[in-house]
Amino acid sequence: MDLLIDQFFNTAIMAQAWPILWRGLQMTLLLCLTAVPLGLLGGLLVALAGRVRALRWTVVALVDLLRAVPPLVLLLFLYAGLPFAGIHLPPFLAALLALGLNASSFYGEIWRAGIDSVGHGQWEAARSTGLGHRQTLTAVILPQAARAVLPDLVSNTIEVVKLTSLASVVALPELLYSADMARSVTYNASPLMLAAGLYLALLWPLVRLLARFEHRSAGSR
Repeated sequence: MDLLIDQFFNTAIMAQAWPILWRGLQMTLLLCLTAVPLGLLGGLLVALAGRVRALRWTVVALVDLLRAVPPLVLLLFLYAGLPFAGIHLPPFLAALLALGLNASSFYGEIWRAGIDSVGHGQWEAARSTGLGHRQTLTAVILPQAARAVLPDLVSNTIEVVKLTSLASVVALPELLYSADMARSVTYNASPLMLAAGLYLALLWPLVRLLARFEHRSAGSR
């Protein structure tokens, strides 16, 4: 038991590694605060573009491609593949684009389902009051669509936050990368356990929020 505590829950090593992990956590938060809005906006644009008949099959093909390609493969392509074409992306930008593109494809399907769930009568009622197509979409349809798919949006956001750990592969000093560097220096797994605790603290409120939405949705049926 003492060996287990010393190797995984060594508070002295955790305190020693904390400054590194704190900087890694800040990078993770920055990546989350940029990738999630980028994915939400990109997904909404994907859903709206899919409603244009001339673009529908192009959008379907791109969404299917991005959903099928593992995000790690996409990240490595952007960071290590594009340089062969003369395009060099810094680690943060490569990670942001990979997460944003991947998230947009999934958020797009969620937004599409939400928009489709709003009855056609809502469009007709809004148009009958003199609202144009854009006003109807932004003031009437999208608010109802967002409420309908809010649990799915929160669920996918949790997945995006988890996927930020993939950025460690391109040496972006986010939380996992920082914890692994501390582990390699201290020859102890305690920094990884501390990182796991920080991920738990970061994601637990979202998990509980999702559970509350799901419980409320089940109770309304």
